[in-house]
Amino acid sequence: MNPRIKKAEYKSPHRIIITFLNAEQKEFDLTPYLHFPVYEILRDETYCRNMKVIAGTVAWGDEIDFDPDRLYEERKALHIA
Repeated sequence: MNPRIKKAEYKSPHRIIITFLNAEQKEFDLTPYLHFPVYEILRDETYCRNMKVIAGTVAWGDEIDFDPDRLYEERKALHIA
């Protein structure tokens, strides 16, 4: 089982910085998922910014979330700008 999410911060455009329970901090790009109907609403950056960490994953309201294992396995190194 992969570590779960402790904290998530929005980073424009459509990227989130995730801190896992093991203290690892990485970036996750939402862009490849925005064409799927369930995630289309996340194209709206105002809505996308309103994410919360619920039960160890990133969620938007009660209807949209990501599998925490996907978030961990597809994470990328942070690009400091």
